[in-house]
Amino acid sequence: MNILVTGGAGFIGSHTLIELYKAGHTAVVVDNLANSNPESLKRVAELIGGGVTIPFHEVDVRDRAKLTQVLQQYQFDACIHFAGLKAVGESVAKPWEYYENNINGTLVLVDCMRQNGCKNIIFSSSATVYGDPAMIPITEQCPKGHCTNPYGQTKSMLEEILMDMQKADPEWNIVLLRYFNPIGAHPSGRIGEDPKGIPNNLMPYITQVAVGKRPELGVFGNDYDTHDGTGVRDYIHVVDLARGHVKALQAIGSQCGLAIYNLGTGHGYSVLDLVKAFERANNITIPYSIKARRAGDIATCYSDPAKAERELGWVAEYGVDEMCRDAWNWQKNNPEGYAK
Repeated sequence: MNILVTGGAGFIGSHTLIELYKAGHTAVVVDNLANSNPESLKRVAELIGGGVTIPFHEVDVRDRAKLTQVLQQYQFDACIHFAGLKAVGESVAKPWEYYENNINGTLVLVDCMRQNGCKNIIFSSSATVYGDPAMIPITEQCPKGHCTNPYGQTKSMLEEILMDMQKADPEWNIVLLRYFNPIGAHPSGRIGEDPKGIPNNLMPYITQVAVGKRPELGVFGNDYDTHDGTGVRDYIHVVDLARGHVKALQAIGSQCGLAIYNLGTGHGYSVLDLVKAFERANNITIPYSIKARRAGDIATCYSDPAKAERELGWVAEYGVDEMCRDAWNWQKNNPEGYAK
């Protein structure tokens, strides 16, 4: 298949490109570079090898004219839609920006797709749609809850929009992938997570402390109802997550109509568990201090990924030590990220 990858220069998108090419697919990337760097695409091409060049267009998915040009230039079999703002804390402070960017951008994208004969999309959703989950571990049968932050609200709303579209037009094949917490990096250390400014996610903050860019890690809350008082999450290696998208193309190819899958490991680790795992895997001490709870956070969130294994043959292969090892391998070899 030839795949349109929106946000393909970002953390998950760049890793997914490698897995797409390994599986025999081709891709075209559109990205506005708001939270990414084109250097990642150069390194992706190096890692794929064989003289591969991945077409790249610096386009914001809200730009209907430019997006239409890309769709008319290439014949796409499907779209993997990563593009969007993604920081929970920032979304609480900037709700308008998140609603306008994530929802409007996706509406423009799917409208341009259907007007150009492509009605297959894999949507980058999130476990945040479960809100404070009604069951642990979380299956796809768990009812969607009240999202505790605007970022999660945009994912939940977009799921509803896409489901309504598919119900109205059965020619659409839509796969909603509900990610848990992607961390790690490509084992080569050539591509990884490169946040701009202060990291909003836990692992890049840990690695920036380890490399000396930050003095210590701030742990948001130690009074949750968990084994050590810190929030518990399901961390998944980004390469495993990338492979999940390639597997999801099977559902598109078999005319799934609508399918929903959790992508997680099924194991929950607290913030302090992850700090200890990082210290153990890399023989580095991470200083930390306890801060007040962060707005929008919940106590516990981890998956039951059995449906993806049963229907797609996908299962997470990397453990938490490998996630920590690969994250550090990326950071220590790229202390300033992709910056030259």
